[in-house]
Amino acid sequence: MKILIAEDDPLTREGLRDILLAEGYEVETAPDGQTALECYRTEKPHMLCLDIMMPHLSGYDVCREIRKNDSQTPIIFISAKSEEIDKVLGLEIGADDFIEKPFGVKEVVARIRAVTRRAIAKKTETERPPNYRFSMGDLIVIPDELRAYRGEQVIDLSLRDTSILELLHNNRCRVVDRDEFFDECWGSDYYPASRTLDQHISQLRKRIELDPANPCIIRTVHGAGYRYDP
Repeated sequence: MKILIAEDDPLTREGLRDILLAEGYEVETAPDGQTALECYRTEKPHMLCLDIMMPHLSGYDVCREIRKNDSQTPIIFISAKSEEIDKVLGLEIGADDFIEKPFGVKEVVARIRAVTRRAIAKKTETERPPNYRFSMGDLIVIPDELRAYRGEQVIDLSLRDTSILELLHNNRCRVVDRDEFFDECWGSDYYPASRTLDQHISQLRKRIELDPANPCIIRTVHGAGYRYDP
């Protein structure tokens, strides 16, 4: 899923970019409203995060222009404008959510995941059946919800977490090597650090394994990659 971030402050823009890349999204950025509108037309993102106060065109103007012909693409305003009237106006012209600055990483991730789930739910599913889910041991993974369930326990997942688990499940009993993980879950044009995959798997195990030190779902095959054995 591709997200366009339109933000004139470079530190905020790059910070959001890093957060969303870590979550598994493709990210495009724009420093002003006019560039954002042009990027929306050429890159066709699946979601937009718009600052309100930007040069050339405000976030409100960009949202209004997009909503003339596109009522489906999710739009989130991220802004220091925190008056209730600003939020009401943003939602009235077609935004899906409104995040105030300053914001925390966990808040942004939670809001983005929530909007992603709603966007997935709206889409007509063509690649897999409705309510698609799969089991890995005692874990039930529901990709469209970005969640896994163990009994009544709910485990939130990122897009990349879900992609990793689905890749392992679809190739159960076979070793998935590092190159395949990066091609499928990071993108073929991604050039990772040597420990990127191992660190991500380590963090994912802490959330989905009953005993992360002795994993049963994501097994390490030393010198080769990872494997899931049903």
